[in-house]
Amino acid sequence: MSVLDKISNYSEVLVLEILSEKIKGKNMDEDTLADVVCLALNHLPPKYIRYDVDLMFYTSPDERKARYDRAREAVEQAIKYVEENIR
Repeated sequence: MSVLDKISNYSEVLVLEILSEKIKGKNMDEDTLADVVCLALNHLPPKYIRYDVDLMFYTSPDERKARYDRAREAVEQAIKYVEENIR
């Protein structure tokens, strides 16, 4: 197991969580979903963590909310861009 297997980018976790909520009822194939994820992540700073508890311990509730809101906005904009330009 490498060191990279022991860390994750919390921005990726948020984007995937938010995307699963936002695409309900939409017909998107895996390639389109991958485009949306890449577009959204390119607008977010990475936040590397080893464990979810690290995020809770080292960030304030306001910072977590701000990070979630920023990720939600990035996902919404990415979906809009893909729907208007790629399909």
